[in-house]
Amino acid sequence: MEEDEVFVRQSNEVESMVSVTLGRVMNTILTARPRKLNDAVSRLSSDPRNKPSTGSLDESLWFLHKFVKDAAEKKESLDEILVPMLENSLRSKDLKHLHGSQSMILLNWLFQDELLFEAIATNLVKIIASKDERFIALGWCTLVRGLVEYESSDDQNQMNGIRQRQIDTVKTFSSCISHLSRIVCKGSTLQDGFELPSRLAASAADCFLVLTESLTKGPAVPSNRQKSSDSNAPNRRVALLASDNNKAVNTAQKLSDVSNVEKGNLLWDHLEEIILLVQKLLAWNRKSRPLHAKGLEQVLRWLQEIKDQYNHAQVEAGSRILKSGVLLLFSCWKHYSVLLRLEGHKVSQCYKELLEQFLSGLQFYTDNHLGGDSENKSSGAETRKFFLNCLCLLLGRFDRKKFASVVSEYGPRISYVILPQLHCVDEDVTDGVVCILKAVIFKPQFSSGSGLPDNREIGVVLPLLINLLDEQDGTARAVVMLLAEYCLMSRDEQCLHEVLKRLASGIVQQRRNAIEVISELIRISSESDTVLPQLSWQNIANHLLERLEDEEIAIQEQASSLFPMIDPSLFLLALIHLVSSRDERVRSSSSDALVRVLKYHSQNPEVICMFLDCLGNINQSLDLQKSSRDTGEGSKLVENWSILIGPLIDKLFAEPSNATIVRFLSLINRQLAESADLVLQRIVSHTKGQMDMNESSFSSNDSACMQQLLFEHLCPLLIIRMLPLSVFNDLNSSIMYGQLINRGHSDIEIFSHDCIASLLFKRAFYRFEFENVRKLAAELCGRIHPQVLIPIVAFKLEQAGISRDFLVIKACLFSVCTSLVVRGRESLSQPGMPNIRRSLEKILLWPSLDEDEVSKAQHGCIDCLALMICAELQASESLDDSNQEKFIVPGKKIDSGDAASRNTVLSYVINQLTSDKKEHASTSQLGGEIGKLETPVTFSFQLCMANVIISACQKISDSGKKPLARKALPLLIQSIEAITQSDIRAACIQVLFSAVYHLKSAILPYSSNLLKISLKALRKGSEKEKMAGAKLMASLMGSDDAILESISGGLVEARSVLSNISLTDPSVELRQICTKLLACITYT
Repeated sequence: MEEDEVFVRQSNEVESMVSVTLGRVMNTILTARPRKLNDAVSRLSSDPRNKPSTGSLDESLWFLHKFVKDAAEKKESLDEILVPMLENSLRSKDLKHLHGSQSMILLNWLFQDELLFEAIATNLVKIIASKDERFIALGWCTLVRGLVEYESSDDQNQMNGIRQRQIDTVKTFSSCISHLSRIVCKGSTLQDGFELPSRLAASAADCFLVLTESLTKGPAVPSNRQKSSDSNAPNRRVALLASDNNKAVNTAQKLSDVSNVEKGNLLWDHLEEIILLVQKLLAWNRKSRPLHAKGLEQVLRWLQEIKDQYNHAQVEAGSRILKSGVLLLFSCWKHYSVLLRLEGHKVSQCYKELLEQFLSGLQFYTDNHLGGDSENKSSGAETRKFFLNCLCLLLGRFDRKKFASVVSEYGPRISYVILPQLHCVDEDVTDGVVCILKAVIFKPQFSSGSGLPDNREIGVVLPLLINLLDEQDGTARAVVMLLAEYCLMSRDEQCLHEVLKRLASGIVQQRRNAIEVISELIRISSESDTVLPQLSWQNIANHLLERLEDEEIAIQEQASSLFPMIDPSLFLLALIHLVSSRDERVRSSSSDALVRVLKYHSQNPEVICMFLDCLGNINQSLDLQKSSRDTGEGSKLVENWSILIGPLIDKLFAEPSNATIVRFLSLINRQLAESADLVLQRIVSHTKGQMDMNESSFSSNDSACMQQLLFEHLCPLLIIRMLPLSVFNDLNSSIMYGQLINRGHSDIEIFSHDCIASLLFKRAFYRFEFENVRKLAAELCGRIHPQVLIPIVAFKLEQAGISRDFLVIKACLFSVCTSLVVRGRESLSQPGMPNIRRSLEKILLWPSLDEDEVSKAQHGCIDCLALMICAELQASESLDDSNQEKFIVPGKKIDSGDAASRNTVLSYVINQLTSDKKEHASTSQLGGEIGKLETPVTFSFQLCMANVIISACQKISDSGKKPLARKALPLLIQSIEAITQSDIRAACIQVLFSAVYHLKSAILPYSSNLLKISLKALRKGSEKEKMAGAKLMASLMGSDDAILESISGGLVEARSVLSNISLTDPSVELRQICTKLLACITYT
């Protein structure tokens, strides 16, 4: 047991000593000067059996060789020598320096032994697969890339170990491609929205490319180049080859056995990783190298296409289709892999040869594939696409200074070769050409993607490009982007002038291509920091307006679609003029453009106000309704009307006489209602700032000033009128009603500026106000909720009646009439309504003369009572049609018997009309408290009652005609028999005539009785009765067939009466009427 422990301890001590010695050896070797190290390796190679002297560099190399050989034979790890070598490789500043480094000298020496090569290569593969240290991975990528691309930095070097193992090196390290791919995919950082590679990811990507490029190369023959001046070189070369002659022969034979097909298959197996790599390279180059990124886009698309095209053939081993795909990838990737490298010293050294090679190849395939069959054309297009991709990748690698130098030398040659490619129908080809031309002409700063055009290059290219706008194939479409960008970037307007000249051309194809350029110009200008001059925009807008009259529908539509992206101030007025064109086609396209503009700027108050100004400034006859209708359609897409409504209302307040704004607001009344609080708050805030009018306000002789003041008072009311009735229904709305619900009704409390209702009351009832404003305000007061309106109006009407303030009386009557029309029974049932009726009765009892203020007020009272009757009948329409009907009156329901006769307005009016007694009118009949008025009922009052019923017959709705006839006619027919005063009878018959005329078929049940009344009046009545009776008969005879049939039994008697009157009555007018009626009966 103790012996085992001693053995283990001794083994550990030995290993520790070896490790320490190995570390000292590696430090000695890797810190030696490369030339000294190379000489030591050469000496050791020439006599490997002799052990060098102690402490020398040769001894360290001998110890290293022995350690590696022992480890290789025992298959032990070589990390202790490989990791320092990886670290050493990172000290090289470039590839040339790396190839002459200590690590490469060692590997070149050790690789001469196949056993050692296999051991080192295997251990390197294990390192990259197992170690996660970024520093080690970075050194690994650097070292492996150096091995694969190895070129001796010393032409006198006799060692060719690395080159001898080149194929095996590539095959061995190709197994690490997948791991490199993972490093690349994980090695990005995000900066300003763009991906940037880490140092490790960039190195891994280049290592990936070097390995895959090596798979596309043919077998290499060892290079034994020598300088003739070096007389010792041949001896060293012979000595080296002699030491391992058999191995060299075997290696050459092995290299020749490795076919391109095998390497192509290996490359195809990594196609997925290649696609991932190109995707990452594209992301890394997108911002800094746009032209190179364009080439990467095309390469990526090509890789994905061949993957999809040939992938299905993988199931068939040896498939001819798959072999074609492998060969295609093998041939193209040989060039792409070189051009894609992030660190491309090889490209920098031979870019002139590569550029000439790509241009020559492109020109050759262009010249030789213009004709022929479609298959050859397709093949030629693919080859041209390949050369264009290579040009994009090559030219896109250069920084601004280098690129400018290349273009200065090769610009005309590049333009000459690639311009004919614009005739190719393949869009990938034309896209690539446009990108290259843009780079050549603009010489962009790749960091910003912008630059000024090269005048020398554009002087050559521009005429050719402009002429391509006359083409009918895909060529014109290909140059659109280039010309558009040049028009934007150029300091002169030569290019834009040429494009606009073709936009106005008589050739359809030229106009089509030109409007494509303008479309692209407008699009890119919206995304660019470069500002197109205002004069250029004006020219563009003018030409687009002309295209709205184009005969080609497609050009019309495209022009119409461009206006939203142009400043509306440049064209809006002219566009609105076109909307009024007599040409339907022009009017349609212009209207479409106008709607597009309004939709696009629907959240921009300035544009909408500009549109309204343009409408208002047009002096000719314009189909404003159509323009407004188009505006209304555009308003449907507005999501947030609160953005527009405020500025529009402010504009109306600033321009109160602008009828166009009022009309526009009326079109969006639904949106105004949805933002009612905002609208009302704006109105209240504005009116608070207005000064109250007084007597001196009307003494000004300045008519313009007075008109301005009128509109200032009128426009807030016009906005309120646009709002629906529902806005007035919320009794809890403070902006609408303030404290009016809970406060008294004095002028001070009513005429505040705290809410809309107070504003309306003040405009309607205030002594000093314009008549037009007063009328509109009174109408709007009728929309106020009855719970607020009726008590206030009842109070104001009573006070006005006492003081005979006819302005207030008319305003009150107008408000009540409007309320009855819009709210009906809801207004009628208010507790304050009986007070209003009493005031109406008092006014109707005033003595009056025709056309005086009293007469006008009484006409208003008559209409008000008539509307009460209509509202009353509206309340009864939904009830059962029976002898015991119920009628809704304020406070309670009562039967239709005597109580109804005393409480309904209709019954009251009929009773007052048919009353034969000169008694005082009783307010109890209007539902008020029992009491009598001081003024007795006069004939004029009774005539007013007759006019109330006549007015009710005129105003009643169709659904209310039968209830009105049923309730009024029986009472009137019955009362006429008892009336002793002929003037009252005549008035009642006149009421019946109006009822027949307005109620139509609703009087059918009473038609025969009405005919009897007519005949009786004609036989025995006074002159007024006879005239009224004749009119009643005429109305009956002019009714529908059902009524004629109902009265047919009395026509014989009617003929006799009419015949007698037509011959004997002293009234000429009556005789004429009766003669006409007699003729009608005789004809019938």
